[in-house]
Amino acid sequence: MVTSPVGAHGCAPLQFSPPVFYNSRCFCYETSMAEKADLHHRAKRVTIKDILRTAVDMEKKTMSLYTRFASVFQAREDLRTFWFTMARHEAGHVGALVLVESVLESDPVLAENSKVWFDPSTVVRLRSLLNAYGREAVKGVSIERAFEMAIDVEGSELEDVVVELLQVVKEKTLRDQAVKLLIHDLSDLSYMVEKFTKNEALLARADELVERRVDTLTFASPEKRQAPLS
Repeated sequence: MVTSPVGAHGCAPLQFSPPVFYNSRCFCYETSMAEKADLHHRAKRVTIKDILRTAVDMEKKTMSLYTRFASVFQAREDLRTFWFTMARHEAGHVGALVLVESVLESDPVLAENSKVWFDPSTVVRLRSLLNAYGREAVKGVSIERAFEMAIDVEGSELEDVVVELLQVVKEKTLRDQAVKLLIHDLSDLSYMVEKFTKNEALLARADELVERRVDTLTFASPEKRQAPLS
């Protein structure tokens, strides 16, 4: 089961990666030197601007994976719609993060003082996971395998990172909307696993993921959630 601790107080800090840089000549993202460093280094505090591009990169890769699933299952309208909706919500996260980037660009002091915890190894693993799953999806996957991949990705704490970063905007409705969409998507994922598979272990993972996100995102107090950004 793919799980990791959440970033609320009383638990381990949120985990991020160092920045990535886009190389337009080869149309790929290249990891920064920091990501190639010793993966056993402890998590540390960095400015949000240092990890924002990595968060955007991960969201785009997740969106691409779900778009691929929508294509694979295009003959099944219910499945195609489900995966396209998941991809569309990932696109919404990308847009929200671009908004955060704009806010930081307009407020250099905020950009320098807003910090979060990050652990390079976490995103290194997630990037490897998304790359491997992307290659596998191109060859075609079963319905159950697609759900398994999605649960692995959604259990990686990427969405917790997004929610944490959105607090920079200081608009509660933006964060609340992101949380509602996330929980809605995970609930739909659990429902689809139950509807299309007989894999009880996979369903249990999906249900646990919903419960964990509800506990950590919905019931965490604003003061606690905002503390890491000081």
